[in-house]
Amino acid sequence: MNPDQRNLLKAWIAAILWLIVIAIESSALLSAHNTSRMLYPLLHFLFRLDRESFGIWHFYIRKSGHVIGYGTLSILLFRAWRATLPTPGNLRWTMRWANIAILGTALVASLDEWHQTFIPSRTGTVHDVVLDTCAGIAAQILILLWWKMFGKGTTSLVRSKTGQKDGFSR
Repeated sequence: MNPDQRNLLKAWIAAILWLIVIAIESSALLSAHNTSRMLYPLLHFLFRLDRESFGIWHFYIRKSGHVIGYGTLSILLFRAWRATLPTPGNLRWTMRWANIAILGTALVASLDEWHQTFIPSRTGTVHDVVLDTCAGIAAQILILLWWKMFGKGTTSLVRSKTGQKDGFSR
C-alpha cells in the first residue's frame, strides 16, 4: 500500500468512525432525559444549579454538542474528499471539497433527525438539521481561514480555469 492509499484509508476510517459516534448519539441512550440524569447531579454539585436553571444550560449543552459533532464531521469529510479527489498542483483547499463536505454533513444531519422521529424518547427537528448544517459551513470557513492565516509559507492562492479564486496550492 503506497502512502497516498494509506492516507485515503485513514481519512475515510476517521470519517466513518465519527459517523458511528453520531449514530450512537442519535439513540435513546443519549436522549435529553438520559443526559439530564447524568449532567444535573454534576452541574448541581459543581455550580449549585437548580432544576430551572439546569434546563436552560442543558439545552445549550446539547446544542453545543450538535455544533461540535457536525463541525467535526464536516472537517473529517473535507479531509476524506481531499484524499479521494486529488487536484493538479497539489491544492490544499478547494470549493469542491468544501461543498461536498457541507452536503455530506447536511445529508447525515437530515438522516439523523429523521431517524430520531422513530424513537419515542427523541424528537427529530428541522431546526437541528439547520443548526448541524450551519456548523458544517462554519467548519469549512474555519478550514479556509486556517489556510489563509497560517499557511502563508506553504500555500498560495491559485486561479481556476475560469479565473476565479478557488483553492490553495503548496
